[in-house]
Amino acid sequence: MSTVLADNTLFLGSNLLAWLLLALGGAMAVGNVLALLRPPENTKKGDLARAPVGRSVLFIGVGALAAIWAIASLTR
Repeated sequence: MSTVLADNTLFLGSNLLAWLLLALGGAMAVGNVLALLRPPENTKKGDLARAPVGRSVLFIGVGALAAIWAIASLTR
């Protein structure tokens, strides 16, 4: 009599890293686009009135590149 104590399948299959990369890259790109398009109406002391454009554009590019790479990995 043998019992199986654990299943050896991975959550979301063997593509877990690609799915995580897609989620994080997409969130990074979308979050920075929204930060540029809709700055906060009321700022607290010490907060910036709007997001730094150079850093936001860089993060949009890095996030979009990561998301595109993840999509390419998932579709191959």
